[in-house]
Amino acid sequence: MAGSPPSRPRSFQWTSPSRTISEILGEDRNSEVRHKLLLETARKEHERVREDAERVIREHIQKEEQRRLLEEKRREEERIRRDEQIAAERIRLNALKAKKVEIPPVLPDPEPPKVPPAAPVAKAPEPAQSPTPATATIPQLSNLLNGTTVQKTPAPLRQPAPNPFGAPPKPGSQQATPSPFTQASLQTAIGNLQVQNKEPIAPTPRPQPPVAQPAAPVPVDRYTIIHTNLKALRTLMTQQAKVNKLLKQRMGDMRRDIRKSVGQLTGGPAGTNRQQQNKILENLRESLANQVGSQLVDPNDYLLEPRSYDQGGQQSPEKLPSLFLYLLNQFAKAAISQFVNEASARPETADPVGVCIAATFSDPNFQWRGQSLIDILIAKFRIVCPVLFGFRGSEKTLEGRKRLGWKKEHGSWVDEQVHMDRMTGLGAGFAAIALRNFSKTKKVNPYPPRNYWTAMAKIVNTPGPEISNTQAVVLKAMIQNYEQKFLEHYGSAAIAALRMCLFEFPARVPAGSKSAAISSLGVLATQLQRDSGLVLT
Repeated sequence: MAGSPPSRPRSFQWTSPSRTISEILGEDRNSEVRHKLLLETARKEHERVREDAERVIREHIQKEEQRRLLEEKRREEERIRRDEQIAAERIRLNALKAKKVEIPPVLPDPEPPKVPPAAPVAKAPEPAQSPTPATATIPQLSNLLNGTTVQKTPAPLRQPAPNPFGAPPKPGSQQATPSPFTQASLQTAIGNLQVQNKEPIAPTPRPQPPVAQPAAPVPVDRYTIIHTNLKALRTLMTQQAKVNKLLKQRMGDMRRDIRKSVGQLTGGPAGTNRQQQNKILENLRESLANQVGSQLVDPNDYLLEPRSYDQGGQQSPEKLPSLFLYLLNQFAKAAISQFVNEASARPETADPVGVCIAATFSDPNFQWRGQSLIDILIAKFRIVCPVLFGFRGSEKTLEGRKRLGWKKEHGSWVDEQVHMDRMTGLGAGFAAIALRNFSKTKKVNPYPPRNYWTAMAKIVNTPGPEISNTQAVVLKAMIQNYEQKFLEHYGSAAIAALRMCLFEFPARVPAGSKSAAISSLGVLATQLQRDSGLVLT
């Protein structure tokens, strides 16, 4: 209430004990009986507090036990729910595996329409004043005898339209070729005519119609032969291992070391993969020394073109240890596996593998007759990614899938997404090998950038109706993350090539046949312009 004095504070906050003042201040307060009474009272109070505490503890334990049981029940229900989901997914997977789709056979090509025979055309009369080639040369010779010559200026040749994928002209290729009919040779011919002037000049025979030549034989795919020979080499090594225990032990150890080292290659600064690279080179040097006594074989069986003994100015042996070629094959196989398994999801991981491949095959110790043995690796690329070598086909037919390198597992084609992921990794791996820069080293590039240009040209020169999604995926993987290296090697020609790959190539696909893979090439062009400022339009 306003104006009233503040309330007087209370002197205590607890109630007074039940005992009276007389009891507290009595004379018997220090007696033994009094003390025992107080102790008994305190004991009872302690027991009461202890019982309350024990009751609280029991209740807490019961609550914790109930909470634990509820949590365990929840976990069990969650586990059962997951197991039921897995069982349902496995049932659906088994149903998909049991389902088989029959692919119709490839229809034969339609026969071309028969052209009706053309009506006979009357032969035009020959002009009476047109001299034969033999008589036409006589006035020229007479002019030369009189000291006067007539020179005809050849008509200028029309230059073809520039093609970014055409072979660049060599310096000095447009110089005129000296004519074999020099002044001295003409004087000699005139002298011969003066001696034989009494003999009549034989008329020039009329040209005969061309005779139909037999069809050229189908070129042999050498890379597939190399791949077959590599399988035979593996069989040969298995047979040797049965009788040579030391070879069997070392061959297995070295093969595992090489596969492990290739699988450990990662991106990073220079020297990141030095330990793995040295391990690979160490095993290859040991196999080349042939301390285990493997059989010697002819390396020409695993090369694209045979090599002579003195090619490259090096005196190489006629044969090499089969263990060395076998390990090179295993190294190539591990690299292809790394491209398929790792670079398919992350294409940038293909670059350290490409560096390792270039460093290994460019080592002079592993070359034969002046050149590398990288044909062993390229033969595997030919089998797993044929579009890099100009092969094409329809993805809807059995024969077309074989030509595109579509893999089979357990007798059935793999899923389309799995196939496209494989092609992505292989395209990036091919670019990582073919676009290496050897300008700062004395070693020779085992697979120069011209092979990259050739593979790209074989893809973009495909007619519009025959373009496949596989080609688009491989082409995109070859360009993405490697456009800068491509520009460093070819400059403005690379810009024209990229324009053709990312704009003109997908534009040739019919409007109703464009897929997401084809459209991704245009998306890549937009990304290059946004990230690196490369304008191709």
